[in-house]
Amino acid sequence: MLLPQEIIRRKRDGETLDAADITAFINAMSSGSITDGQVAAFAMAIFFNGMKRDEAVALTLAMRDSGDILDWSDLPGPAVDKHSTGGVGDNVSLILAPIAAACGAYVPMISGRGLGHTGGTLDKMDSIPGYRSQPDNDLFRKVVHEAGCAIIGQTANLAPADKRLYSIRDVTATVESIPLITASILSKKLSAGLDALVLDVKSGNGAFMTRNRDAVSLAESIVAVAAGAGLATTAVLTDMNEPLARAAGNAVEVRNAVDFLTGDRRDSRLEAVTLALAAEMLVSAKLATTHKTATDKAREALNSGKAAEVFGRMVAGLGGPTDFVSRARYHLAVAPITHEVRATRAGYVASIDTRAIGIAVVTLGGGRIRPQDPIDHAVGITALQPLGAMIEEGEPVALVHARSDSDAAAAVEVVHAAFGFSERKPRTINPVLRRVGV
Repeated sequence: MLLPQEIIRRKRDGETLDAADITAFINAMSSGSITDGQVAAFAMAIFFNGMKRDEAVALTLAMRDSGDILDWSDLPGPAVDKHSTGGVGDNVSLILAPIAAACGAYVPMISGRGLGHTGGTLDKMDSIPGYRSQPDNDLFRKVVHEAGCAIIGQTANLAPADKRLYSIRDVTATVESIPLITASILSKKLSAGLDALVLDVKSGNGAFMTRNRDAVSLAESIVAVAAGAGLATTAVLTDMNEPLARAAGNAVEVRNAVDFLTGDRRDSRLEAVTLALAAEMLVSAKLATTHKTATDKAREALNSGKAAEVFGRMVAGLGGPTDFVSRARYHLAVAPITHEVRATRAGYVASIDTRAIGIAVVTLGGGRIRPQDPIDHAVGITALQPLGAMIEEGEPVALVHARSDSDAAAAVEVVHAAFGFSERKPRTINPVLRRVGV
């Protein structure tokens, strides 16, 4: 007979739990036979005492097995995906999925909504008129087969244990636990039936893991646990001390992604991170033998227009406009008010409070303060100047898109304070920091 309090006690006292106990606890949690208080106590015990690799593997697999597991064995190529730990101006998924698909991979990308100051891929896709981000499984499979990729939201039957555990972690200050983050991410990805997974683990003032060593620890944990669970996984650590793209919001990031895919405009940091992740995906999926050949293959898919074509087929297949790629500016919502954020002194952009940029988007209505809040897809911030840019006094460092003058004024104040200047040009760094593999 399961005694949840005994399992909680053992973990509270720092003991190692065996797989059977972890599985029994998660099964009881899924069936509703234990209370929220017991789940919270279990999460807090793990928060303070951690988990060994085998415990984290058992927790991940138990959460995966709490719901459906997709089967992509009928695909003519490998099923691969990418997960990001979240950032600002991070629209990589919208670009990466069609690049990988254009190179022969199949990308059933199950994404999430915005969390805190970070944007959500699903919220961005919802800014496309008619796009069905929550399709049934038949349509999901059809689009993956025909377009090569589909970016959708998590269904109710994929890792439902994670939904309950996360909702309790969110209100009990136990989110920032590496074993629990690891199990949460991997349980969903394992239930998606992937052949390979690539992680974009961010560090810096706009990331959840602000310190590099914490980001490394998380990457190493996920890679090791994924290996124990039988999923080929690598991680790329990337810098989030400034927005990745020059746009932050929903529709504005979709427009930025379309411009990137078509070659109208490509932000250099966004390109570096996207191509690094694409190379990892292609090597992990055995579609390229070296990272150099994989990078060349990804760049060719981008420059030839094949990736843009894949994106267009995916959008149309999931209910969006058939001419979206060529006419994105006409289909995306536009905020009625724009205000420039002007520099009050000349100098080089020496620092950017990236988290503040994300918070400004949220307060404009582009994110959620409460889970039930609606999203205003039109609002956001564009023309963000990067670190190292030389700005004259009175020149704009960003452009705020708002629903009202008062919203715009408040956002302008926050964005203005987020930029720091110096007379000396700062050293810029490669946004791709390092790779973590088994």
